[in-house]
Amino acid sequence: MLYQLHELTRNLLAPWVHQAQANAKFFANQGHWWSQMPGADRLSAVNELFHRIGKDYEKPEWGINEIDVDGERVPIVVHEEISKPFCKLLRFKRHSNEAEQLHTMLNQPFVLVVAPLSGHHATLLRDTVRTLLRDHRVYVTDWVDARMVPGSEGEFGLDDYIDYVQEFIGHLGAEKLHVVSVCQPTVPVLAAVSLMASRGETTPRTLVMMGGPIDARCSPTAVNNLATQNPLSWFENNLIHTVPATYPGAGRRVYPGFLQHAGFLSMNPSRHFSSHWDFYADLVKGDMEDADAHRQFYDEYNAVLDMPAKYYLDTIEVVFQQFLLPRGEWYVRGERVDPGAITGTALLSIEGELDDIAGLGQTEAAQQLCTGIPAEHREHFIVEGAGHYGIFSGRRWRETVYPKVRDFFAAHAQSTAAKPKKAAKIASNVTPLRRKAG
Repeated sequence: MLYQLHELTRNLLAPWVHQAQANAKFFANQGHWWSQMPGADRLSAVNELFHRIGKDYEKPEWGINEIDVDGERVPIVVHEEISKPFCKLLRFKRHSNEAEQLHTMLNQPFVLVVAPLSGHHATLLRDTVRTLLRDHRVYVTDWVDARMVPGSEGEFGLDDYIDYVQEFIGHLGAEKLHVVSVCQPTVPVLAAVSLMASRGETTPRTLVMMGGPIDARCSPTAVNNLATQNPLSWFENNLIHTVPATYPGAGRRVYPGFLQHAGFLSMNPSRHFSSHWDFYADLVKGDMEDADAHRQFYDEYNAVLDMPAKYYLDTIEVVFQQFLLPRGEWYVRGERVDPGAITGTALLSIEGELDDIAGLGQTEAAQQLCTGIPAEHREHFIVEGAGHYGIFSGRRWRETVYPKVRDFFAAHAQSTAAKPKKAAKIASNVTPLRRKAG
């Protein structure tokens, strides 16, 4: 009944939350007599703070309408390339009236960005996508909020996630594709490509794995510890709830977004409290630039989606409790996941030095698992001073990580295919190149 109780509370608070929004505008509006009252600036600030704490946060817009390419503004239109019950494959199509520029864009590499299905919407990768669009044709997995998926569509588990990734790769054409996975999807993406390789199918030209739990036994974080300290039954009994009747997915079992959000906040409550207090102080002082930065960050951070229960529980069990991928004991629909079968794909793993979600070594583990990829086509990259979000968003991503990723794509634009036996022999005697960036 927790989900139903949450909905009831939300509905009861809604009038007060909306009234707080109106009050904040009245007290701040110099044309309204309320703004002349003593302490009006503080009353406006406290009302807006209450509104933002209590309001619903819808899925943010991508907001990528144009990009700058060599000083020219290039319009962007988002298309649904494939629409599936639990995910939409989006294409960020660039347009130009200049024949030379259009020819250049049409001949640039294809990139599939596999976004996490781990609480936040795919729009969290907005900066990743916007930057990649400078030099690439970009596609993104946009996962659907499970409460919006009718129960008639059935369950969605980790195996289904892998099926989706393989379908998207096949649709775009593996022989010309570079795949970027951020955080959680590093595991199912590596599994998807491993299974394709084991079947003798063409695999993508490159795999870029960023801050993901390939082997969660390495440098365990608070996230890892939570998963290992409780049995799977604890997660099912305490975190899995049923979608209320007011949503299309009524009756579906999910890990609700509001519980995930509570978990995010509990990881660093003092930082969030300070951030909200600073927001209040900025409003009182009239520092709208910092206040707007706070709004933009929390508009994204507070927007969460429900995860399908089966997918969430599968991930806890396979990735964080049994470590089936690094142990070589993971079977997907009867097929063993063997990263060593990959030979024709170059691998770049990226980690943040200060990552508190996926600790150092967790993503690098892919280097030791992909023994069939020749050492000269494997590289590991540590981003100095970067936390989890810093490796795919913000200044470090744009100035340090992206150039590395772009150059890696270019260096492996041609197929890296090699005979499996020979590749395995080379790889077993060479330590992957490891670089550290400032």
